[in-house]
Amino acid sequence: MSTKRPPACLNVVSQTFFVFVLLLKEEAACSVVFQPSFLVVSGPRASAFLVGNVSDISLTISSVTPSNTTGRLPLPSCMPSSLAQWNLSQELIGKTALLVRVSLNRTLQLCGNETECCAQPLCVGETVRVSACLGNVPLASLVIQAQIYAQLPPAGPVSDNKTVIPNQVFQPLGRCPCDLSPGECDVRCCCDQDCTPELLWLFAGHCLPGPFGGSITLAPEYDCASQSAENAPDWFPFLCVTSPSENNPFLGLFYHGQTVVPKPPPSFQAQQVAPPVPSTHYRQGEPILTTDNQYFTIPQVSLLGQCLESAPVAFLQDFEAVCVRTLQACPAAPADLRVAVRDGLGGVVTVSVVDEVTTDISLFVSSPAKLESAGAELVAERQLCVNVVLALSYTLEWRGNGLTAINLIRRTGNVTLNAAVSLTTRYSAVFVNGNVTAQPNSGNPGYQVGRPVIGGFSDSPTGAIERAAISLWQAVRDGLCSSAELRPVLYGLNSTSGCLMPVSLLSLTQCSQLRETVRSVLAGLVPASLVSRTGTPDMSSLANWTNITTVVQNSSQPAGGFNGSCSRVPAHLHIHIRSVIMGTVGGVPQKMIQAVELSFKETTWSLECDAVEGNPCVTPHLTQSFPVTSSVTFTETPISTQPPMSRFRINFTEFDCERNDVCWPELAFPLTPYYTGEPYSQALAKGLILVFFFIAASVLGTPWRQIRQAWSNTSL
Repeated sequence: MSTKRPPACLNVVSQTFFVFVLLLKEEAACSVVFQPSFLVVSGPRASAFLVGNVSDISLTISSVTPSNTTGRLPLPSCMPSSLAQWNLSQELIGKTALLVRVSLNRTLQLCGNETECCAQPLCVGETVRVSACLGNVPLASLVIQAQIYAQLPPAGPVSDNKTVIPNQVFQPLGRCPCDLSPGECDVRCCCDQDCTPELLWLFAGHCLPGPFGGSITLAPEYDCASQSAENAPDWFPFLCVTSPSENNPFLGLFYHGQTVVPKPPPSFQAQQVAPPVPSTHYRQGEPILTTDNQYFTIPQVSLLGQCLESAPVAFLQDFEAVCVRTLQACPAAPADLRVAVRDGLGGVVTVSVVDEVTTDISLFVSSPAKLESAGAELVAERQLCVNVVLALSYTLEWRGNGLTAINLIRRTGNVTLNAAVSLTTRYSAVFVNGNVTAQPNSGNPGYQVGRPVIGGFSDSPTGAIERAAISLWQAVRDGLCSSAELRPVLYGLNSTSGCLMPVSLLSLTQCSQLRETVRSVLAGLVPASLVSRTGTPDMSSLANWTNITTVVQNSSQPAGGFNGSCSRVPAHLHIHIRSVIMGTVGGVPQKMIQAVELSFKETTWSLECDAVEGNPCVTPHLTQSFPVTSSVTFTETPISTQPPMSRFRINFTEFDCERNDVCWPELAFPLTPYYTGEPYSQALAKGLILVFFFIAASVLGTPWRQIRQAWSNTSL
């Protein structure tokens, strides 16, 4: 028996496994599922996906009702049902998915004069089941619970999706201001037309009071027509107002209505930019258009620091932009920039282009030191890029509300391409009116914040004044003072800038010459000896200019040098500009410059002998960089709002309450309204009582008795 049992057991196991495989194969061949399998909809359309082996699958739709005893839905069935108000459609997506759509086939209008309509606001309240069947066997089901309300059409005509606000001179804007939800009943808003009597009964007696709740009295209480038994004050009818009912305080008598166009809601979708509308005349800040109604663009830098290749140019707004790019390949050939632009005066202006070839490209490409440090393979792969655009300088001449000419200077050069090269392209646009070579002013007449401070110096032979810059450094590339650019000092904006000056051991052994060199470098920032008081300088008269003074600071530190160190090096220049408000023009304060002071801050420069790239204390030709800085500070002198002192206060200081402990003018201070120690009525009553006692004492006292005796003797 032991020899026959294993074959029998093996036979049973193999048959069971074969049946299980067949069941899995059948299940895999017929398994489908709805995603999602349950939907709650409030609109006339719904959709879901049937995922799995959708071949030979048929769909049926039927209306189901939960059981009254168990509350469960009946089992799925493949028997077709005639639902006239529901349409079922399907769309094959790929090989294993089916898009199932269910839509309502009836109107959702409330009953009026129509025959097919909704008798109740809840138009459709039904549970629908969609079954996926293979033959007569249901494999999956989708349950849709529909609660669809009737649509409420607008009461009046609608045109162009605009809201017309009526003229409030003749009718109030909101007869029911608490009606905030269109098509719905607002709680406690008894004037809401959307509230049915059943809903109004819920908050009856708790309606919102006053005009917000719709309780607008047509006749105000001060109107003579509103006098009644309850409203009969003693001033009626002498002080009541006789006015027609049209002059109601709840009507906007000075508001003539308007048409409001709805704005699109916020969205993360890409905004569809409408084509620009050509303007007859340009105004400041408006974009300039070309003849084909496109924006006239120049590359500019965005607020995020990115370079925008097609940024619109705004009328009468100057700008300067710097775009830095790493060259991976030679740029494309320069495009034709002779664009036809609308001048804003009814004509066309064509951009005039002048090409200039720049041989020194050190200001536009990366440092040559980086190229020299590259490997031999990198040097061998260098490629020469010809006519690369380095700078575009636009000058736009304007008059009135239009343009008269546009001139462009395009600077190009040859750049050697290599993986370490970064190209710095400069773009600028300047609007000029009249003389192109004339320098713009900084205000009229006072300075405007953000405009350059105007400096100058006097020409001794002619007596005329020529402009000179007052600048700060703008470090670029390696940050050295020799290659740093200059930027003007802008009025009202405090700023600090600096650069690096390489110094060797040999320079530190000649401290006097080093101090003069640093001082001359800093003095080059302010070559002007005068500064204009106003933003519109008079170049022929010194009356509108003030001298720039230099403050000499006494230092207790000895001027000397030892062991690679120099003291009292003027390494910082501070520009202090004092301004004051000198009146107003059209209500705008006019700011004038009162004085400008220059001061040098001294420091000690010492070499660091343990430098990483060599020891400058041992090797004389090695250099170490030291910072040279400059700053500007604006101080505004406040205007004295106190009245000037009178001659009495100047000559009789003993009566001045601010300079003496005894103040005779404030002897009766408790009787004045400025006394706040107690109520004014009590202080006045107490003061009058004191006066009464003083008069009584005077009448009943010795002086009055002597006066009566003298009077009696005289009459006798």
